[in-house]
Amino acid sequence: MDKKWYEKNGSDGEVVISTRVRLARNLEEFPFPARCGAQLRHQVAEKVKDAVLNSNSVISSRFSSIDVDNISTGEKVSLVERHLVSPEFIGEKGEKALLLLDDESVSIMVNEEDHIRLQVMCEGFDLDHAYEQASRIDTLLDERLKFAFSDTLGYLTQCPTNLGTGMRASVMLHLPALQSAKAMRKIAENLSKLGITIRGAYGEGSEPKAGLYQLSNQITLGISEKTAIENLRNITKQLIAQELQTRAAMAKQIDVQDKIYRSEGILRSARLIDGSEALMHLSRVRFGVTSGLIKDISLETINRLIVEIQPATLMLSTGKELAPNERDAVRATLIRNNLTR
Repeated sequence: MDKKWYEKNGSDGEVVISTRVRLARNLEEFPFPARCGAQLRHQVAEKVKDAVLNSNSVISSRFSSIDVDNISTGEKVSLVERHLVSPEFIGEKGEKALLLLDDESVSIMVNEEDHIRLQVMCEGFDLDHAYEQASRIDTLLDERLKFAFSDTLGYLTQCPTNLGTGMRASVMLHLPALQSAKAMRKIAENLSKLGITIRGAYGEGSEPKAGLYQLSNQITLGISEKTAIENLRNITKQLIAQELQTRAAMAKQIDVQDKIYRSEGILRSARLIDGSEALMHLSRVRFGVTSGLIKDISLETINRLIVEIQPATLMLSTGKELAPNERDAVRATLIRNNLTR
C-alpha cells in the first residue's frame, strides 16, 4: 500500500503540508439532507455506496465503506484528526457513511451537509493533481447518480454559499515565522477582500495552532473551478515567498535558534508530553529543518508525527483507551523513537 498523504513531503513542502479539493454534490431525485428523513437518507447512502463500490472504474476496488453511525467515538475523532472528514460529519447520527480510498487520499462523506462531500488530498502544493482527481471521480459518480444542477446557478447545494461550483480548494500551510511576526491578522484581512479565507488547520471555527493554517477559496458562484484554483495558487505562492523570506531573517537570530534547539532537545528526551506542547515543539523543529539548522530529521517524519500524536489517533494505534497521563507517555515514546539519531 502506498504511504498516506501525511507520511510524505511534496512540492513546496517547506511551507505547504497538503492540498485538498472538496466538492459538494446532491442527488437530483432526493430532497436536501435537512429535509431527508432517516429512510431517504438510508436510500441516499446505499445509492452512493453502490455507485462507488460497484462501478467499472479500476479505483473502485480500492475503496472501503465505513458505517460512521456504528464506530466508536475515538475512531470518529481520529478521522477528523487525519483530516478525512469534517468535525460536523461525526456529530449526530443520521445514516452517515464514509467511503475511503486505501491510501486515505480520497474520502467521500455521505449525508453530511450535502448528500455527498467528495474530498481529495495530496501532500505538498499540487492543486492540479487534487482537482483532476476530484473531477474524474465527480464525473464517474454523476454518470450513475445524476447530481442536482441548474443551468443558471450551477450545482445546487443545501447552503447557498456553496452554490455554483460547489468546490472548496484549500492548502494547509505551516507559517510559524509569519505567525511569530504577528502578520497573520493583516494577511487575513487582505485575503478576505480577494475571496480567500485563512483559518486554523481544521477549517471553520478552529483556532490556528503551532503556525498551522488552512487557506481556501470562499467564492463558488459566478466563477469557474479553474479560475478559483488559479486564484488560490497565486495567493499561496505569495504566502510561501513571504514565509520563507521571514524565516530566513528569523533563523539568523540567536533567540530563535535557541528555541528551535531547545524544542529538539525536549522532543528527543521527554518522557511525558501533552498534545499542545508536542505540536508547538514539532512546529519549531520543522522550522529548524527547513532553515537548515537541523539536518538529521526529515520533513516526512515531522508531517507524520503531527497527525500521529493527536489523542484519538494515538489511542487507535495502541488499540486501547488511555488516560491523559498514559497518552502523554505513549506520545513521548513515539516521538523519541522517531527522532532517534
